[in-house]
Amino acid sequence: MYLLWLRVAAILYAAGALAVFPAVLYSQERWRRWCVHLGGMAVFFHFVSVVEMLVQAHRLTPVGEHEIESLLGFAIAGIFFLVWWLYEGISLGIFALPVTFFLVLIPALGPNRYRFPSQGVYDTWLVSHIIALLLAYAALFFSLVASMLYLVQERRIKSKLKPVKASKWGPLDWLPPLETLERVALATLEFGFPCMTLGLILGTILVQVSSVGASYFLNPDILAAFVMWVVYVTLLFMRRSAGFRGRKAAYVSGVALVVMMAVWCVNFFSQVQRFGPK
Repeated sequence: MYLLWLRVAAILYAAGALAVFPAVLYSQERWRRWCVHLGGMAVFFHFVSVVEMLVQAHRLTPVGEHEIESLLGFAIAGIFFLVWWLYEGISLGIFALPVTFFLVLIPALGPNRYRFPSQGVYDTWLVSHIIALLLAYAALFFSLVASMLYLVQERRIKSKLKPVKASKWGPLDWLPPLETLERVALATLEFGFPCMTLGLILGTILVQVSSVGASYFLNPDILAAFVMWVVYVTLLFMRRSAGFRGRKAAYVSGVALVVMMAVWCVNFFSQVQRFGPK
């Protein structure tokens, strides 16, 4: 039965992770309540699952990768709710709840290797995984470019130089207004984040049909993808919650662009992980 409770907890963690973003980024009190209630129930069912798992195994310490991942996820969620209870620090939930969901997802699939109903279903999931990640990278790239162009356009406007052909600013007359660049940067960021999240979830499930096992999370390509997910969350948090706009957001995006290029270098020089049923 512990696996049933763990699956219920995983579903509740997923729902809580979805609720925490509008709660934190848009200060929606209704979503804040949903996040706390869903996350609290997830921790309860997770606790029941952990206790029942250890009781059935007649031991007090975890053994195996799945048990360790489950307990690590429970510890992260438990610490987050303790911090929320003591300090009302729900902002940390945009990191804690999704990370807990990713840690719980694989153990919730079961101790045995997951099997897709058919090769066609597997191929569909694989294509969706690749497309989602490509869209996420493309959206982040456009967001970063828009932020860089914001700096250029801002400097051009402040220079108060007339846009004549002889001026060094002449070739930049085509740049959109600052407000447009700001909206493009934020809109593409918000579009790419769910794509990146979906891509990671699909990849986590896809690996269950291979013999890769827990080493999936040690692959440079996968670590790079999770780093980019953290970059997404950080940029969204700074723009929405910390109030970063304009030049500040552009500078932060510049740092993210450096991280993105480093990730691409890791992907290029590392051995590409190939999924396939064994």
